[in-house]
Amino acid sequence: MEKLDERTYKFALRIIKLVSALPKTAAGEVFGRQVLRSGTSVGANVEEAFGASTKREFTYKLNIAFKEAKETHYWLRLIRDAGLVPVKRIDALIQEALEIKLILAKSIVTSQQSKARN
Repeated sequence: MEKLDERTYKFALRIIKLVSALPKTAAGEVFGRQVLRSGTSVGANVEEAFGASTKREFTYKLNIAFKEAKETHYWLRLIRDAGLVPVKRIDALIQEALEIKLILAKSIVTSQQSKARN
């Protein structure tokens, strides 16, 4: 299984490539900025979580990554449904955003349960 930090890094690269392919319209520019910010933030916050010095800080950073993943999932669906890119181009990325979101949610629950036992 691929490590979460590597997976979110690759996800960010895919987001960057998607944004480069968006049309140069008002919607393409606005949606592009939004998804670029949130999509690259997921991995950055996972990296920060892995470097955390406390369990509390770890959970906090994972929560931020989770929120950014949720936002990214939203923007990707909006880009698809607005017809800004072909469905075939974006569907796998939407699925990856969903999977990362679910992994982060599970990791947060596990971290909180672990913290409660200590």
